[in-house]
Amino acid sequence: MRTAAPSTTVLVVDDQELVRTGFRLILERAGLDVVGEAEDGRAAVTSVAELRPDVVLMDIRMPRLDGVAATREILAGPPPHPRIVVLTTFDLDEYVWSAVRAGAAGFLLKDVAPDDLVHAVRVVARGESMLAPTLITRMLTQFARRPPAGQRPTELSALSERETEVVRLVARGLSNAEVGARLFLSEATVKTYVSRVLTKLDLRDRVQIAVVAYESGLVQAGEPA
Repeated sequence: MRTAAPSTTVLVVDDQELVRTGFRLILERAGLDVVGEAEDGRAAVTSVAELRPDVVLMDIRMPRLDGVAATREILAGPPPHPRIVVLTTFDLDEYVWSAVRAGAAGFLLKDVAPDDLVHAVRVVARGESMLAPTLITRMLTQFARRPPAGQRPTELSALSERETEVVRLVARGLSNAEVGARLFLSEATVKTYVSRVLTKLDLRDRVQIAVVAYESGLVQAGEPA
């Protein structure tokens, strides 16, 4: 007799009860298991330790402990670590940048469509990252450091030419399948390249690949994917 696969567990963190309730309803209707809610970052840290959710939806601007500090504290704690998706608005780019550095696995705007919210939770629960190209490009373009034109980024010197091409496309928000179509590679081969990049650069996930690509100047604002 086959047993049902366990549902992805989610902790919703927001200082507005109405937002938490709305997200809970959306996620539960999609078959996801909302195991708890927290009204601020300090409560989020405590709830993660007690409930061990797979995914945390984390608001940024909250009392007592903001979402960035809470993300940093949670990921510095003992494993297993949840995947953290940051909830933000376009006027808080600097907070998103800090969340990237803290180790967040994805970013959503707080007015996200229900289907996109569910999709994001499932994507990060699989160990992938949720790169919203519009938000990531805007944020990283604003804060990236640019090397002189023509200079090979020092951070990427350990990569092969093909790995560098993969980094460039991943930073633009392309999936493994889309990168494979551009480079005439199988999706499995692209996945292998991404894994090599993560290992060589000592990075956690695709979000951090994007950070390095923009910071190093490998990817510039306005360039076509």
